[in-house]
Amino acid sequence: MKNQEQPAIYDARSLGAARTLILGFQHLFAMFGATVLVPALTGLSVSSTLLFAGLGTLLFHFLAKGKIPAFLGSSFAFLAGYGAIAPNGEKELLPYACLGVACAGILYLIAASLIKCLGKDKIMQFFPPIVTGPVIIAIGLTLSASAINNCSNNWPIALIAIAIVIICNMWGRGIIKIIPIILGVIGSSLIAIILTLSLGQEADGMITIGGNSSLALFSADSIRNIKDAPWIGLPFQYEDTVFSIFNNPDSSLIITAVITIMPIAIATMAEHIGDISAISSTINKDCISDPGIHRTLLGDGLATIMAALFGAPANTTYGENTGVLTLTKVYDPFVIRIAAYIAVLLSFCPKIAAVISAMPAATCGGVSLVLYGMISAVGVRNVVENNIDFKQTRNIIISALILVLSIGIAYSANAGISFPIGNVTIKLSGLAVGVIVGITLNAVLPGREKNNITGGAKA
Repeated sequence: MKNQEQPAIYDARSLGAARTLILGFQHLFAMFGATVLVPALTGLSVSSTLLFAGLGTLLFHFLAKGKIPAFLGSSFAFLAGYGAIAPNGEKELLPYACLGVACAGILYLIAASLIKCLGKDKIMQFFPPIVTGPVIIAIGLTLSASAINNCSNNWPIALIAIAIVIICNMWGRGIIKIIPIILGVIGSSLIAIILTLSLGQEADGMITIGGNSSLALFSADSIRNIKDAPWIGLPFQYEDTVFSIFNNPDSSLIITAVITIMPIAIATMAEHIGDISAISSTINKDCISDPGIHRTLLGDGLATIMAALFGAPANTTYGENTGVLTLTKVYDPFVIRIAAYIAVLLSFCPKIAAVISAMPAATCGGVSLVLYGMISAVGVRNVVENNIDFKQTRNIIISALILVLSIGIAYSANAGISFPIGNVTIKLSGLAVGVIVGITLNAVLPGREKNNITGGAKA
């Protein structure tokens, strides 16, 4: 039987309360793996991260008039900043790094004010589809490495997750068709549990199939964490917040943290515009004009400041959830807000957070592989629907350099380009370099086309 293309759903109330709640959990699962990875890498609190991912998302939706289905999770762009100030996750140094991140969020507010005063068109003329399209493609492709690395823990489990997602999305009906991600997570995790009970052996800190390290199922620590985690607990402690450093401040460290971390915001703001362009293309609405890119930058910046002050990672709009939008075609922002409310509740329940954190890495990799591919596919659609003329040499040069720099630098030995400013070193991600080069080339090369500058699909 021929597969029927599912119509877009902009009002989730038509699906009923139960289905809408399940969709919210699906968005939570999509963002969870990457969001908790940042505190795992930096030493920040996982519970605090969940709390301010949820609160930051709700704040973003409030400022964006509830019109954009975006989830704000932990930003990877600031990892270099945390590493520069607290290289080994030192608890006494992390609040200084968080202060630098909070100051970086101020740059978002400045940019939002400039756009509001000067007008969106004067700023967005630097972001036509020939720039935003390849950037969206690069976002998905640069994220793909983490998905592949997770899949490599156990490719059979990852392939099961991928197969469930594809089968449910292609041939499923009703609720099955619009919750393929959560079904992929649950289905592959259940199989992993069955294999653990029947064939599981611990090897190198992992529960594996028959002791084979290439067939890892669960982290042994994650299982122990489930047993040890309390049911109720506070998401953060006062000594983990920025406010604690003012009891006995180190002025030189404060200055170093601010100078080191603030410039990273220049790159993340460019990535933010790319993400909002991707959402615009996905839902076929011009989010850059309505509610306005100044509002989305304001929301992202304030969410980052709020999170950083209380010891959580910087926030950013999440590509994983854009992938879910593409796959399910349920574009109601209310569904995202449900995921945000759930994240806030989970932050006060370490036990449930530990259960979700125990999700097999291969399961996370399998569903992420689909979601990241969906993001890149949105970028391709962005280019096609805006009729970009690749017979023009300038368009080929711009897109080629964005892609090769974004992806090549991300996968290079240093995973970025570093340069010194005084006594500190700034590191730009490949995506940030690609965005900057693309904007510059679009501005200086002759023959600029009058393309749709919003990055959204044409009606």
